[in-house]
Amino acid sequence: MSHCRKFIDAPLTRREMLSRCANGFGAVALSALLAERGYDLLAGENAPAAGPDGPAGRVNPFEPHPGHFPAKAKNVIFLYMDGGPSQVDTFDPKPLLTQYNGKPYPSKIEPTQFNNVGKSLGSPWKFKPYGQCGTPVSDLFPHVAQHVDDICVVRSMVSMFSEHTFANYFLHSGSGIQGRPSMGSWVNYGLGTACRDLPGFIVLNGGLIPPGGYDNFNSGFLPATYQASVFSARGEPVANVRPTERTAGLQQNKMQLMRELDQMALKRMGDLDPLESAIANYEMAARMQTAVPNLMNLSDETAETLELYGIKDKFGNTQTYGKICLLARRLVERGVRFIELTCTSGNGDRWDQHGGLRAGHQKNALSVDRPIAGLLTDLKRRGLLDSTLVVFAGEFGRTPFAQGSDGRDHNPFGFSIWLAGGGIKGGMTYGETDEFGYRAIRDRVEIHDLHATMLHLLGIDHKRLTFRFSGRDMRLTDVKGNVVTQILA
Repeated sequence: MSHCRKFIDAPLTRREMLSRCANGFGAVALSALLAERGYDLLAGENAPAAGPDGPAGRVNPFEPHPGHFPAKAKNVIFLYMDGGPSQVDTFDPKPLLTQYNGKPYPSKIEPTQFNNVGKSLGSPWKFKPYGQCGTPVSDLFPHVAQHVDDICVVRSMVSMFSEHTFANYFLHSGSGIQGRPSMGSWVNYGLGTACRDLPGFIVLNGGLIPPGGYDNFNSGFLPATYQASVFSARGEPVANVRPTERTAGLQQNKMQLMRELDQMALKRMGDLDPLESAIANYEMAARMQTAVPNLMNLSDETAETLELYGIKDKFGNTQTYGKICLLARRLVERGVRFIELTCTSGNGDRWDQHGGLRAGHQKNALSVDRPIAGLLTDLKRRGLLDSTLVVFAGEFGRTPFAQGSDGRDHNPFGFSIWLAGGGIKGGMTYGETDEFGYRAIRDRVEIHDLHATMLHLLGIDHKRLTFRFSGRDMRLTDVKGNVVTQILA
């Protein structure tokens, strides 16, 4: 290296010497391994999708990679119902509970967070059967109800936590503690993304970030490349994604300089995952400067499509949720792997009605019912529903007895979610709660089972999707989880 000769090159430190030698010996070993195993890790051909031989050896973390077996679903849209909708008011009718309305609850009551236990509370909404399958749905969801022949309602979900923050971490990451990778991060770690210009894991923020905050969408101990990017339906779509220079040429020169400096550091220090992730994220951000405005521009959508999603609805929250549902479809079309939608603001207290059940659930349902139905209709008519897994779930359900006089407490012992598309058997219900809708009594489905099933539909064996951390191979499903084969098409 040439310089002004006013200083001398510093000698190699012991750390640098070992790093350079290790990289050299590693290259020799790698060449032998490549010849012996017969595939090219750099191209990702035939490389396993998970484990120490898969993503850990990838040069480009954004490139698509094969799964463990053929997938039914290519993308996931996770409709997160923040706060926990009541199963007995939505998808799990309980006639006996209606008969006991206003009477003392006749069965054992588990300890709850607040313990302000009132009388039995029958649903204020009526249920009726829909579709050829006859699945009953409450009057809260008249539009979603039209799609029950494509939906599997799981009535026997259970969770380990009855408090929002821990339950949110558990639903999103398979662990009730902070700092673990979100399921969207795991999916992209295993499969990469088919979209070059957008991240593989995107959260469409309708206005409410759930309790537990952005750690629900974190990459945890996985490389930072796999954490979610949060897009907003209001105002600037993505913070700090706009070009910072006056002209495109200056911006490109700046990015080129950053690339050269990063490559110099890599050559000097060797393979550093945090630095490689930063490089990949900078380059992705540069491409997003063009891709995001195009994504958010809905001028190419027809008036019929905007109406279908409720974007012209008189209720502002329906408009907002309709927009992010439409954006979810546009992201699927662009190859984004995992898309999560959060709830809209302005509804009072999410789905978390400890009081004012009728008004709160009515507003929340009004916000999401028509847009979700529009999303299912649009995906299906475009031929995308078969390859897109749609999941509707909250972190837990609610009690069949009142909290006070007009609310329901948290209930992790038995609640309902639903899935559609992407290899799911539609027109069915699975599992059962007791006659009051309090506890799951048949075909219990745990959060780990849900995650295992979602990964299976994406072509991933959840037991093989691992990352070495803290001395052991970690996975989304920990040491649990079974694929719920009965709900697969």
